[in-house]
Amino acid sequence: MSIYKRWILWLGHRRWFAVLGRRFGSRLDRRLYRASDGKLTSLGRRTVPVLLLTTTGRRSRRERTVPVMYIRDGRSFVVSSENFGQKHRAAWPLNLDADPVAKVQVGSEIVSCLARRLTDDEADRHWPRLVQAWPAHATYRRRSGERHTFVLTPN
Repeated sequence: MSIYKRWILWLGHRRWFAVLGRRFGSRLDRRLYRASDGKLTSLGRRTVPVLLLTTTGRRSRRERTVPVMYIRDGRSFVVSSENFGQKHRAAWPLNLDADPVAKVQVGSEIVSCLARRLTDDEADRHWPRLVQAWPAHATYRRRSGERHTFVLTPN
């Protein structure tokens, strides 16, 4: 593992880094990801596995796109939200609960997916790999007290 990647993984646990990521990272990552066909995010070139998740807003009915870290499970994508350790929930898990149809962009490929919230046992099974991909997941979960884990299966 490169020194840069170790540094990024270390930064992920810092509260100030989570605040900056929440405030600015998502908007910047959307732009960088789209412009580079998924090769670049604010964390660098393919430092951690990131996809763009597009949901339908549960109230606005508008498309909402957020960068989300993921792991693969066969053809499917497993994603988890602890909302950077914030006390309030991120919107995208609530949007998926209201309407499980989503779009996922990985690299330059965009696929339609159906989301399903994982049971606690299923989420526990994937948790070690999610934390391995982005160790700050564990820190964020401890701070927020919540975990919202979904599997996104291509249609």
